[in-house]
Amino acid sequence: MKRAAQLQPLSRQHHLGLNLSRHAKECADEPNAIAEHWLNITSYINEMQQHFQIEDNLMAHALQPHSSSKPEVASVLNTLDAQHKSLHALMAEVQDLPQSQSNHVTVGQVKELATLLYDHIRFEERELFPIVERYLTTEELEAIYDASPDSIKRSDENR
Repeated sequence: MKRAAQLQPLSRQHHLGLNLSRHAKECADEPNAIAEHWLNITSYINEMQQHFQIEDNLMAHALQPHSSSKPEVASVLNTLDAQHKSLHALMAEVQDLPQSQSNHVTVGQVKELATLLYDHIRFEERELFPIVERYLTTEELEAIYDASPDSIKRSDENR
């Protein structure tokens, strides 16, 4: 799928998340596997905070004026918000367990978080980013690119 050059760095970040979540959805009900997959996914999500901020602040903010006249924009914004909240709520639920249970993440929780992450990334690639490309100006897309971490940009990107 051809992606606007300004969004390509964010799309590249999705690749690792898709791989981690796809493997975690098949997690065995075995303590070491559960711990490994939980750590991999939560570490990835925690490292993606700048990515989430770009979506919540730059993309959603720029799309907001279109949401009243374009139902597909309103729908995408609602889904984005709900998915971000679900991801963070499940992580917080496990982190808030009493100390005696904090190392007792279940295989169900791993698979649930993996599914939430996988579905979220697919949603962004298939629905959010095409809406962003359709409604945002070149200047707004450039602001997204500029806010993206330098570590995910390529020197040979055709922008």
